[in-house]
Amino acid sequence: MAFDIDMIKGVYANMAERVDKAREIVGKPLTLSEKILYSHLWDGNPSKAFKRGKDYVDFAPDRIACQDATAQMALLQFMQAGKPKVAVPTTVHCDHLIQAKNGAVSDLKIANSTSAEVFDFLESVSNKYGIGFWKPGAGIIHQVVLENYAFPGGMMIGTDSHTVNAGGLGMVAIGVGGADAVDVMAGMAWELKFPKLIGVKLTGNISGWTSAKDVILKVAGILTVKGGTGAIIEYFGEGAKNLSCTGKGTICNMGAEVGATTSTFGYDESMERYLRATDRNDVADAANQVKEYLTADAEVYANPDQYFDEVIEINLDELRPHLNGPFTPDLATPVGELGEKARANDWPLKVDWGLIGSCTNSSYEDLTRAASIAKQAVDKKIKPKSDFGINPGSEQIRFTAERDGILEVFENLGATIFTNACGPCIGQWDRSDAKGDEKNTIVHSFNRNFSKRADGNPNTHAFVGSPEMVAAIAISGRLDFDPMNDTLLNEDGEEVKLDMPLGIELPPQGFAVEDAGFLAPDADGSGIVVKVSPDSERLQLLEPFTPIKNESLMGAKLLIKAFGKCTTDHISMAGPWLRFRGHLDNISNNCLIGAVNAFGKKTNFVKNQLTGEYAGVPDTARAYKAAGVQSIVVGDHNYGEGSSREHAAMEPRHLGVAAVIVKSFARIHETNLKKQGMLGLTFSNESDYDLIQEDDTFNFLDIAEFAPDKQLTIEIVHADGSKDTIKVNHTYNDAQIAWYREGSALNVIKKENAA
Repeated sequence: MAFDIDMIKGVYANMAERVDKAREIVGKPLTLSEKILYSHLWDGNPSKAFKRGKDYVDFAPDRIACQDATAQMALLQFMQAGKPKVAVPTTVHCDHLIQAKNGAVSDLKIANSTSAEVFDFLESVSNKYGIGFWKPGAGIIHQVVLENYAFPGGMMIGTDSHTVNAGGLGMVAIGVGGADAVDVMAGMAWELKFPKLIGVKLTGNISGWTSAKDVILKVAGILTVKGGTGAIIEYFGEGAKNLSCTGKGTICNMGAEVGATTSTFGYDESMERYLRATDRNDVADAANQVKEYLTADAEVYANPDQYFDEVIEINLDELRPHLNGPFTPDLATPVGELGEKARANDWPLKVDWGLIGSCTNSSYEDLTRAASIAKQAVDKKIKPKSDFGINPGSEQIRFTAERDGILEVFENLGATIFTNACGPCIGQWDRSDAKGDEKNTIVHSFNRNFSKRADGNPNTHAFVGSPEMVAAIAISGRLDFDPMNDTLLNEDGEEVKLDMPLGIELPPQGFAVEDAGFLAPDADGSGIVVKVSPDSERLQLLEPFTPIKNESLMGAKLLIKAFGKCTTDHISMAGPWLRFRGHLDNISNNCLIGAVNAFGKKTNFVKNQLTGEYAGVPDTARAYKAAGVQSIVVGDHNYGEGSSREHAAMEPRHLGVAAVIVKSFARIHETNLKKQGMLGLTFSNESDYDLIQEDDTFNFLDIAEFAPDKQLTIEIVHADGSKDTIKVNHTYNDAQIAWYREGSALNVIKKENAA
């Protein structure tokens, strides 16, 4: 039986009326995305048509999911909201704070010891406020959500950018910062700019070495890392129906890498099969009652150009396997062409590791497809040339895979089975063959491959592929290996060829698990005391941010002008820094230390204009703050790409940064800046980025007149006394300007609750 079945039935009970009304108001057939959006309006039944990419709209999400690294700050904020219990079903999943090193049993034991303080805090806060808690080892948040909580036609938000994974079960599921989640936990509306719509028509059928992962690897190559920004990607066509539910989840999951608000698929038989296989017959039965509302109107898919802002068509019969990378997930290359490109770019051809798992590819089907390749290596006496690491997606997946002999296949190949957790995908990897800064290559089935992400080495060239392709290439030990055409030399000196992978969509004997790892909260948590030691280095109760005064924006100093790609990994690194995610002051010591300074092209080395000396970014920011001087960060395109981590906004705010001025923002990061009471601005003229000099001082001339749809004017004073005056744009509406004026969105919530 499903969790929260009454809530799900309530969503379906309102859907027909709301969608029919929306169709009448809009005056044309509706996409699936529009049906879900219009049926989740905060005000209930639709009363107006919204302009895509322009109108801010208040929504009422059905549920919230948080992972342990982001849940700490989200729940520390919620504790300030003055509410006795969360207003919508919410869960916390402990998957980020477990380092992969020796294997599941040992690694989990160490994590439960080293992070006991954080896990105990999250469990107690969850118990107090009515939040479902998934223990360490229970699984990766997005796989657990897909198995237990996702449902067709629903809307959820999560404090992780890959919340979008639930689109594989027909949801509109969106990654947000913790402050957004706090709004919904506190019973308030959640605001989003009504998205544009990108339709992806899939024809044909995947076969052979091509997988669902190759669909999104291809789409990433087409759209690039920012091509989906501000849009929902909706997949449709016979090719979409031919994909498994977890395959759809893989595609939606990695849609975060093109900047999409989310991705989704219409409800179909593969989703029904998955719901029933995961013991949710009641959800499948309820969905079947309204299934015409859980996909787009027929006219939309028949004439997609009339209903989507952009349409992409991919013939799955012709789609080839890809590997994307290195250093960016949108550098797409068909497998057979990678060798030539690698040699031209001096990428290391020797592959040291193959890593299979992550929230993108850790389902039962994923493991069986990769295992079918691993078994061939054993049977054909091929000695693998690379090390292997496997992260099952959940305890249910792990238990079932072990029962069915799948994990044994990997172990026979010499693979290490890590904990059911994120592990190397987010930098939680104590790599056994640590390379220092040595140039090397790894292949993995993850979603991101930014510099330093997996192992902290800026010279690790990481390539993203399907689990079965990762297995094949890791066995060969060569980046230029093409399993469709190349052979391998086995231990008997024979040339052997790998057969195409074979996968099993759902376990023939059904899923099984002894302890899924779930703890339900007490019905009444009012007597539970959440303790945070004042001496803790990992947890710190929050103090409200104070509003940025207009006069303090006269004479603000440049902190750093970031050069090139600046993701949330550059702004607030993960890996070993995850231990400080609940302590704002301590984690602020990693603020922007990965960003490349445009002056000198070094990381964590900026000029302190007060002393003329060079120091790390956090130290310089703290010096400005101590002197009562606001600071400014300048950046390039798609600033804040990547994770939903609001620490990338809270840290600069804590250290006295008043404004971030860039060529363009990634959606979640821009919202996070707004929520924390900062200015997130874009150059009206992108070339003005080039005007910024190392010793610049900024005067915000008309900040007192800050208003929606009104540019701001900034005077830049250079060291020689010369000046440039520029215009900057913003997307703040009245409510968001109120967040800025009050110091943060949370301050507004507290003020309203106190009234």
